[in-house]
Amino acid sequence: MRKLISFTVPCYNSAEYMHICIDSLLKGGDKVEIIIIDDGSKDRTGEIADEYAAKYPDIIKVVHQENGGHGEGINQGIKHATGVYFKVVDSDDWVGEHALTQLLDYIGGRADEQLPDLMVCNYVYYIKEKGPDRTIKFKNIFPEWKQVSWEQTKPFGISQNLTLHSCMFKTSVMKENGIVLPKHTFYEDNYYVYYSIPFVSRIQYFDLDFYFYLIGRDGQSVAKEALLKRYAQQLKVTKLCFESHRILELKDKRPKLYKVMYHHLRLMFLLSSLFCRLNKTKEHDEDMKKFWEELYNIDTPLADKMKKHSLAAWLNIPGKPGQFVCSFAYELAHRFVKFN
Repeated sequence: MRKLISFTVPCYNSAEYMHICIDSLLKGGDKVEIIIIDDGSKDRTGEIADEYAAKYPDIIKVVHQENGGHGEGINQGIKHATGVYFKVVDSDDWVGEHALTQLLDYIGGRADEQLPDLMVCNYVYYIKEKGPDRTIKFKNIFPEWKQVSWEQTKPFGISQNLTLHSCMFKTSVMKENGIVLPKHTFYEDNYYVYYSIPFVSRIQYFDLDFYFYLIGRDGQSVAKEALLKRYAQQLKVTKLCFESHRILELKDKRPKLYKVMYHHLRLMFLLSSLFCRLNKTKEHDEDMKKFWEELYNIDTPLADKMKKHSLAAWLNIPGKPGQFVCSFAYELAHRFVKFN
């Protein structure tokens, strides 16, 4: 049977909760394939994955690998995927059954060449022990149930961004664009989306609550403590995004695509600046200074625009005044958003 969606589930020590994710994907039946990546886990993750594969041999594949991180899990998923679409679902998240059924019906009723390069759906922030908190929708950006180009889109709001959770690319797009995510690097999913955006010609938005993103699990990479500790990873991924495309060249030729990419990159700069400088030490300020020097060497006009003509300018004020601005901005934003 033609596989409509290849789901890749990178797992590292996920034995306690991975069943919630995998069971939600199994609702797609034999129309989907589920590629479980056991990323050198030290608990029963690999055994559980093999048990699922033995029970559902026509649906589930398992890849056991030495620990390479989330990005290498995605790399292996792309390599082994055979479905029309490719979707990454983190092992502590899950998908909605109704939305999954709707998407499978849509994909299954059309030839591959009639389908968009990118499907965009809503995602739901689900707070552990509290339930659904907020749904990120894109109705103001894309017309619903209609294929469009980037030039037919409207501007993104400040709280909206194309993410791993909202995007489902055609597998052919991911295989052909040559993306290779870095090993042992956190937050590389931002690069995954940003790098792939220019290779997309047709986009279609579905107003469906498809992806449920769990917030509040112990040890999550998006916890404030983890973000402060791993600020260098944010800087690394932002630099990867920055050097991957010369987006200023798109400004006149493809202005809407330029705005989409600039919006995404600007957010990356804000996060990088914020979580580096929230550490409030001279050493971290020096790291930030070195980061900007590297970017100016790569693309001076774009670096200048980012540093002087966006909100990043406020977060990069030298010394203690800049550290104060970062603290104030974080607390203000966190009061409304409630999570990172």
